[in-house]
Amino acid sequence: MDKKFEQMKHKTSVGGQALIEGIMMRGPKGAAVSVRVPDGSISTEMMEFKQVKDKIKFLGWPVIRGVVSFIETLLFGYKCLMYSAEKSGMEDLGEADENSSKLDKWLNDHMGPKMMNVITVIASVLGVGLAIVLFMYLPSLAVDGVNALVKGVLNEQLRIFFEGIIRIIIFIAYMMLVSLMKDIKRTFMYHGAEHKTIFCYENGLELTVENVKKQSRFHPRCGTSFMFVMIFISIIISLLISLLFPGLRSSSRILWVLIKLLVMPVVMGLGYEFIRYAGKHENAFVKIVSAPGLWMQRITTKEPDDGMMEVAIEAFKAVITENPEDDAVR
Repeated sequence: MDKKFEQMKHKTSVGGQALIEGIMMRGPKGAAVSVRVPDGSISTEMMEFKQVKDKIKFLGWPVIRGVVSFIETLLFGYKCLMYSAEKSGMEDLGEADENSSKLDKWLNDHMGPKMMNVITVIASVLGVGLAIVLFMYLPSLAVDGVNALVKGVLNEQLRIFFEGIIRIIIFIAYMMLVSLMKDIKRTFMYHGAEHKTIFCYENGLELTVENVKKQSRFHPRCGTSFMFVMIFISIIISLLISLLFPGLRSSSRILWVLIKLLVMPVVMGLGYEFIRYAGKHENAFVKIVSAPGLWMQRITTKEPDDGMMEVAIEAFKAVITENPEDDAVR
């Protein structure tokens, strides 16, 4: 075994994201994207990732840094996703489809690149709107409907609690449905490869396919766990708001949804701090709160094949240092 991996077991600061036929890893040396290209080889490229907290210090304060990190990660992840689609040849496959190529040509000829950017923005806004309807408005509407049927038996706190339960059910159902799509399933397999590779390094083993294969694909610092933590925190904050301002939940459904949107930054910030804490500690509290997210990873991660693990290993090696102590969580 390489001396680099001897007697070493720690929590690493490396994290990643599954892409289209590839993986992005972020670590002490920066961010790297490794993609399986059409000729079968692996293309690895370092990606520039600048954090605004390096220039504006207060944005790195606890809770605030969670909101900033969420936005930065979302934007950077989208950039890496588009890059992997291009490198893997997915765009070429789209052009090979006669109907797709005609549509693309018509849009480019009649609208141009700028209009295409506008369409992308509109699609993003619609996506956010759909998320608000599915995960905020619909649960509130459903609980109010049930409460009307039982003639107002549910008090405000119970309605908020059941809203959270419905939100969780919708989230699980949505992820189960998208996991049935062939391309999404492969992305979830790469997600599993990402987790297994990080665990392999954290367990002090040499980064080989055989060692990676033996690791768990369920990691407590995963974004899936973050989503569940956010839902739980939002329930707690909503309950606190209802206790401080009695009758607010019942006054107006639209107002209640707006209030939940306004407290989202706080929810994201607290969720981020918990994930950081979970990455450094293994105790009963962390295990209990992380359990639903780890269970959910049975859907959002799948067992990868050897080729996917090779891609994950390449991306991981590109972002770690020569000294394993430099990669540890501080």
